[in-house]
Amino acid sequence: MISENNIAYIAGLFDGEGSLHIKRGPEKKKKHNGKPGYRISNSMRISMEIAMTDEAVIRWVHETLNVGTVIKRNIKGVRKNGTKYKTQWRWRCTFRECYYTARLLWPYAQVKLHKIEQVIDHYSPDYVFNDKVVSLQQYREAMALE
Repeated sequence: MISENNIAYIAGLFDGEGSLHIKRGPEKKKKHNGKPGYRISNSMRISMEIAMTDEAVIRWVHETLNVGTVIKRNIKGVRKNGTKYKTQWRWRCTFRECYYTARLLWPYAQVKLHKIEQVIDHYSPDYVFNDKVVSLQQYREAMALE
């Protein structure tokens, strides 16, 4: 169980350093059932991330939320004064994990509240959407059985 203080802190961190992307558009996907070729699907892409140069904070967010991934990104080039850019660390989650995180951050978010509500509205109700999407907990339980 994540404490309310930690959730509130992460919500503030996300408001200041995070971003949330929602995009609906056509995507080229492989056909299923052995059919060769591709089909065009009108898909929704949802992702949220926090990016900063402090690795410890990004790792803490990842460990606390227990969702998403952490990647290291070296930025090429130099500043005007000739010094190198610092290494950037990114925590990122997508789709159902994004929905789970949005539900946690919603009561505390200020700046990005509208975007968070868009994610929640897309996946609501909690357990079924178009007979395909289940809650994150049910998804994890199903994956554990396989």
